[in-house]
Formats: sequence, C-alpha cells, structure tokens
Amino acid sequence: MHNIKEIRNNIEAFKKALTKRFLEIDVDKILSLDESNREYIQQRELLEKEKKDISKSKDQSLFEKSKKISSEIDNINKLKTNVKNELESILSSIPNIPHSDVPTGKDENSNIEISKSGTINNFTFKPKSHYELGENLNMLDFDLATKTTGSRFVFVKDKLALLERALSNFMLDTHVNTNGYEEISPPLIATDTTMYGTGQLPKFDNDQFELKLNDSSDRKFLIPTAEVILTNIVKDQIIDKKKLPMRMVASTPCFRKEAGSYGKDTKGMIRQHQFYKVEMVSIVEADKCLSELDRMTDCATKILDLLKLPYRKIVLCTGDMGFSAEKTFDIEVWLPSEDKYREISSCSSCGSFQARRMKARYKNEKKETVFVGTLNGSGLAIGRTLVAILENYQQEDGSIIVPEVLRPYMNNIEKINKI
Repeated sequence: MHNIKEIRNNIEAFKKALTKRFLEIDVDKILSLDESNREYIQQRELLEKEKKDISKSKDQSLFEKSKKISSEIDNINKLKTNVKNELESILSSIPNIPHSDVPTGKDENSNIEISKSGTINNFTFKPKSHYELGENLNMLDFDLATKTTGSRFVFVKDKLALLERALSNFMLDTHVNTNGYEEISPPLIATDTTMYGTGQLPKFDNDQFELKLNDSSDRKFLIPTAEVILTNIVKDQIIDKKKLPMRMVASTPCFRKEAGSYGKDTKGMIRQHQFYKVEMVSIVEADKCLSELDRMTDCATKILDLLKLPYRKIVLCTGDMGFSAEKTFDIEVWLPSEDKYREISSCSSCGSFQARRMKARYKNEKKETVFVGTLNGSGLAIGRTLVAILENYQQEDGSIIVPEVLRPYMNNIEKINKI
C-alpha cells in the first residue's frame, strides 16, 4: 500500500515513477478521493463537536437536533467508508516504485546483463531436452500426472526423485551452515490478509489456488512461494532493532495457476502448477535493502557455482519487475537444449512496500517507529535446477553424471542410468 500523504506531498514524483512502470493510473481520481475523505473527516468532527456541546446543555428542546446530528454523522461515516474503501482498492493495486538505479524499459528486452559465470559445455552430440532425458530414463512421467491430476504436473521417480530431494537438502545446508539463514518449516496455507501483505492480493487473485473450507470465514490459499509465509512472520509487529537483520530460509512446495502463461513452456518442468523451491527472506533496516540484495543474490549464485552450472546475472528493467519489487536481479541458468539462459532465481528488494501492507515496523536510533525493509529470493527453484543438471550433465547414452557436491546426498551415486 502506498502512503497517500507521501503521494499528496510528492505528486509529480509519484506520476514520474508510475510512468517508469508503464502504467496508466488515474492520479487525479486518487487525489479527488483523498480530498473527499478528508472533507468527510472534517464534517464529522464539526458535527461531533456540535453534538458534544448540545450534550452539555440542559436545554431539552435541543434533543431532537442532537438526534438529527447523530443521523448526519452516521450518513457521513457511510460515505467516508465508501470513499476510503475505493481509495484503498486503487492504492493496493498500484505496484512498488522502482529504485532510481533500475534501468527504465517496458519488457524483458530492456533487462541488462551484469555478468556471466561458468563454462558452457561444447557437446560432441546434439543435447536432448530435460523431458526427453527424464522420460528415456523412465524417471519423469508427464502422461501419468495428466491422468491423475491434469496438465502441468509430473511424477518424478527413482533416482531423479532422490536427486530432487538431494538438491533441497544441499541448498538448505548451504544457506544455513554457510550463508547464515535460519531454517524454517512453515505452513503451506495462507489467509487472504497474509497474501495481501506480500502483494499477491488483490492484484493476482486469478493466479492463486484458493481452498474452499467450510469451517472458516477467511479466504485461504495454497502458497505460491514460501516468501508469503516467511515475510508475514513480522506482520503487525514492532521488532526489536537488535534482531535485525532476520534471515530465513525454507524448502516448500509452491502452487501457481500460471494464469497468464497458457501456451508457454507446455512441455517439461519449466512452468508447473506445483513445484519445489528453496526460498530466502530477509527482514532488515530499510536503508540496508540494497546491500542485502547483493548479499542475497550472491547466496543464490553460490549454489550454482558449487553445482558447476553456467549462469548469468541480469538486472530487471522497470517494466519487467514483480509487483512488490523496487529492484530485482534475475539469475538465469544455461539450458543446452534451448541454447539459451532461463530463469532459475529471482532476488528482489521490496523496500518498505510490503512492510507498510503488513504493518511491520521497528524503532530506529531516534526511537522513531519506522517500517522495516523486506527482501526475497529463490535459492533456488528445485525443479529448474534439476532441469539444468539433466541437460548440462547429460551423456551421449542418455545417462546423467551426478555433480560431485551432491553425491554425499545421493548415497555416493556418480551416475544416473536408465531403469
């Protein structure tokens, strides 16, 4: 949620920021609703004062006038509530303001490559796709998943199921033991207010898997990412500054309808309705967000370095960033079958945007109560990492070499062969 006072006091800066997001927002309507809301507040205060003065009087003839004032106050409260709800509905659907050093651009074509790492394998044969390799190994079964559940699901079997579990454990161990994150096993269901706090609602309602529970008046959703639950740990709190930074990591299943991706990546594991992901979340002092973003991104790339997978780091432009982000680094891993890099992690600073929605605060050195800064990042997406290993470590006979760093997690298996 944006602060209407800040918008009112810096209206031109707000308009300019929205222009960088390539959004058409009726700012005049926002200001008009804000003005009406403030006028109703003033009217109510005047009437309440008049009613209070009457109550002090012993003149019984003013009793009817007091009743009339009460009715007028009730009417103004209704009008004010309608105006406030409309204003909050508009504000809650406006994305975060981009940080000043984020490149301006409308879509992914304006993203900027920061660096490349790792060595791309020059195969002496034509590399197969991950789904061809997995199906030939008899360890990925998309057809069976379609029969039991529907499209965009998969059965992962035998040694690839072991590899999937190994990846999760390896990533968690690295983030906990080396990168200093606290491991958390969170709930996989979030309320609508929790989803609102991190920005999934109301803007992206259609992309969420909502549960129909008869015993609850609250709307509840399967989490689209552990970011939702982990970030909301500080909801409605004033945190002791000594506890900052808070760094948390979780490995969870994630659920997304992928409502806007029909026709994209219909084959394989790149874009599924259910997938596993290791997620990092940081809660920091607001002015330390960008340094924490660099740290978090380095924690994500360290995983790829240890797996010896080639990747590149890019900074997203204003038009390609997520709703809650003020700045985002994407990490893209090399996929030989596509002859290009594909996203495997996205690390974002959200500034105080989510904290304002969650009412998550701390007291600074001046004892002022201010909003925290929040960050989130994949460390990494398990399915896409499995995809990258299959494709980059494939052999001509269709077998898969197990990366050395994962072998202790896989009973020291060095190669995955067809069953």
